[in-house]
Amino acid sequence: MSNVRTRVALTAACTTLLVLYSAALTASPASPQTSYVAVTEFDPARDAATDVQRALVEAKRTERNVLLDVGGKWCIWCRFMDEFFEADPAILKLREDNYVTVKVNFSPENKNEELLSRYPEIPGYPHLFVLDAQGQLLHSQSTEELEAGKSYDVERFTAFLKKWSPARPAK
Repeated sequence: MSNVRTRVALTAACTTLLVLYSAALTASPASPQTSYVAVTEFDPARDAATDVQRALVEAKRTERNVLLDVGGKWCIWCRFMDEFFEADPAILKLREDNYVTVKVNFSPENKNEELLSRYPEIPGYPHLFVLDAQGQLLHSQSTEELEAGKSYDVERFTAFLKKWSPARPAK
């Protein structure tokens, strides 16, 4: 009888360990506690200062800069910019490889005045701020200079993204 109890106990222990090991292996790496979740929409309910702090942590980890995209759901040129990146995989890759992008809402519901007061005045929307991974402002960019028709100019936007990309040592 003692051998049966021992076998049952060992089987139960092995099953428990196997379940725990499986759970550890299949744990989602995208869980909010362990990795950065990009801010991809203008949302007046978000805490933009917290979003920027999280982006800075991700920028340090991945050796990228932070690109603050300030605008709102009301902003047609903000939608044009989203469409511009969606339509051109090469420029989207250039942005994603070099920047942690954060959409910062500006609307009557939430102007994010406390956060935006840290940066130069915004003449129009959308507006871009480039920060290094330590949070230092590198550049304030009016997007009007990047426009072309009802979209954006690929060459000008590419030049902007390349100019403010983080310096990386040659490999």
